[in-house]
Amino acid sequence: MPTQARERLLQAAEELFYAEGIRAVGVERLLAVSGVGRASFYRHFASKDDLVITTVRNYSRTWLAWLAGTVTARDEDPLAVFDALAERFAAADYRGCVSINTMVEAADPNIPTHQVAADHKTALTAYIRGLLDARGHTDTQALAEQFVLLIDGSIVTALRDRTARPAQQAKAIAAGLLERNRIAVRG
Repeated sequence: MPTQARERLLQAAEELFYAEGIRAVGVERLLAVSGVGRASFYRHFASKDDLVITTVRNYSRTWLAWLAGTVTARDEDPLAVFDALAERFAAADYRGCVSINTMVEAADPNIPTHQVAADHKTALTAYIRGLLDARGHTDTQALAEQFVLLIDGSIVTALRDRTARPAQQAKAIAAGLLERNRIAVRG
């Protein structure tokens, strides 16, 4: 367990926000779980919202690195994104996507917590576009946006179904999109 107050706060926030939700977890609970005092909390974070923003940014960086590593290990096949998701969906503690969960709880698109969560989806789209560009696809921005739509839909559906099946279904749809793109490129 981290010994620095800031790191303990971030670890507690990551775990509690993911398991219970941002609104459900108050500062008092964060202090109790992290073992950090109130004064120390406010030395590191101006507010709970500041902690949420930092937590979501850290999640985005970590999750995208995990995804890239997983996809790289599978020959950088864009469809491997869905295989990676299937692995996540099978975890007993799966609670969805921190970014989606944050946007649901902070629904106003003008507030910073919503914006940082939306930034994660922008970064994911850019990553997928890079994979598609490397494979010679055309209209990769639109194709990447369609992949993210499938990703988000499978994430939410996996919360309901509690299986990896939504990732497998999304992968089949994405494969059809790639095939249509290949035909358009050849045609």
